[in-house]
Amino acid sequence: MMNRVTVSGLRLRPAATIRSNPNTTLTTLPWQLARCPSLSHGRRYATQHQQPGSAPEARRRAVTPFNDDGRVPWTNLSAGEKTARAAQQTFNFGMVIVGVVLTGGVGYVLYSEVFSSDSKTTYFNRAVDRIRTDPRCRELLGDGKKITAFGEETHNKWRRARPIASTISKDGRGDEHMMIEFNVQGPKGAGRVGMHLIKRAGQREYDYKYFFVDVRGHQRIYLENADAVRAKEAENKGFKLFGVKWG
Repeated sequence: MMNRVTVSGLRLRPAATIRSNPNTTLTTLPWQLARCPSLSHGRRYATQHQQPGSAPEARRRAVTPFNDDGRVPWTNLSAGEKTARAAQQTFNFGMVIVGVVLTGGVGYVLYSEVFSSDSKTTYFNRAVDRIRTDPRCRELLGDGKKITAFGEETHNKWRRARPIASTISKDGRGDEHMMIEFNVQGPKGAGRVGMHLIKRAGQREYDYKYFFVDVRGHQRIYLENADAVRAKEAENKGFKLFGVKWG
């Protein structure tokens, strides 16, 4: 292709051919490229952004007590973010302490009220077992295997959910008194049970003061009666001479 010569005698370069589509050919003169700033600017922009290592780092979100997951190192935190993380960790530690205290409290209540050898539940179960095996109680209540025990009468139809009436108190000498009352029922009849136990100062277990079963229309049945036992022992200790008891 021959170079074109203008009237002024200057030579122009051959026209540049740009192919954007295999089926379309666009011819652009060099002076048109020079006067199109968008094309030259686009080339510079692409060159600048394709340089390795020049891409800016993505900005992380600010750390707060509500979104901190511990991924951001402590050294990369600002003063406010460090305060937020410290507050979050303090709150979490406090919740752990509260959980431990509550768990310990529940465990203590369960042990003292249910599993302990001197809990009211333990003495209640022992009393029911003795009533079921006592011949006098079975005669008035019926078959021992069918005798049931339950607490105070309530609107709840489930007998197991009825609370057992009990009180624990201390007297002036430091002795601990536990009073328990509940109901029993068998095929032949029903009755009321009363128990009074005393834990003397320095003792680890309770002793019975009395344990009885009242069935309406019948004489009270004593399974434990400490006062009667002491009276009988005192009577047996009396000194006899010539057939006469000397107290």
